[in-house]
Amino acid sequence: MVDESILLFVYGTLLRGEAANHYLKDAEPIAMQAWVEGALYDMKGKYPALLPDPSKKAYGEVYRVSKSQLARVDQWEDYQPERENNLFVRRSVRVGTDQGAWEAETYFYGGPREVWMSEIPSGDWRTRLLQGDQFYYFAYGSCMDNERFIAQGVGEEFSRVKGGAVLKGYAMRYTLSYADGGRADIVEDPQDTVEGKVYQITHKGLEYLLWREGVHQQTYRPVWIPIELQGKLYAHALSFTVVNKQREVAPPDHYAREILRGAKGTVTEAYYQRLCSDLTHKFKMEIPTF
Repeated sequence: MVDESILLFVYGTLLRGEAANHYLKDAEPIAMQAWVEGALYDMKGKYPALLPDPSKKAYGEVYRVSKSQLARVDQWEDYQPERENNLFVRRSVRVGTDQGAWEAETYFYGGPREVWMSEIPSGDWRTRLLQGDQFYYFAYGSCMDNERFIAQGVGEEFSRVKGGAVLKGYAMRYTLSYADGGRADIVEDPQDTVEGKVYQITHKGLEYLLWREGVHQQTYRPVWIPIELQGKLYAHALSFTVVNKQREVAPPDHYAREILRGAKGTVTEAYYQRLCSDLTHKFKMEIPTF
């Protein structure tokens, strides 16, 4: 008999690279950028708890699991359907992804709200990784270019360039619309690939990026992605993705110029020509000179 499959949304220790992800080692990854309505709370640094809240988003991943795999995760979460007082309760929830919205199972916190439970404002358990001292930052848009870094006094912080890198399973799109045009974004697409530039930065560089990317205004949010750099896989490179994605809009000339100037000599020639082709064919633009 075929074991029926189920979609499961995870947001804490079951995430890729986290302590309990081995429970999902045979599961099929469906979406690595996903979200539900809800608020995340830090349970003394050990794991997060999800509480319903329609005004907020909690971020995580979606996997396709079998009933037997789900039963093992139930054991890890100490969830027993027949028991009344479960600390975590599994139920169906609407999950948003770059590929559309689906129904999935997830685990909500079923215990009492304690005073020591602190909300995670970003809604992302991996936000704690931003407390590090050194980061590999994957830039795929205008941050591939260093002219603004220099003009804004952080050129030295972005001088440690590690080289060009590849991000599989994503596409570069202009999904953030400003008055003068679109801004770059990475969008999950299993058939596509994004190339970019990797910098090794410190916390000073991170603080600059959080400001430049409008993280506190929820324009972009930090994400941790697997990249291939010089033949080696880095499982948790830092990058940024647009929070509220919109239909693509042509970028302004000055922004397209930054992207092409930064990409030249870093990404492959084939990918560089693809960036140019997007501008000329998709948006009917002329290639900016630099």
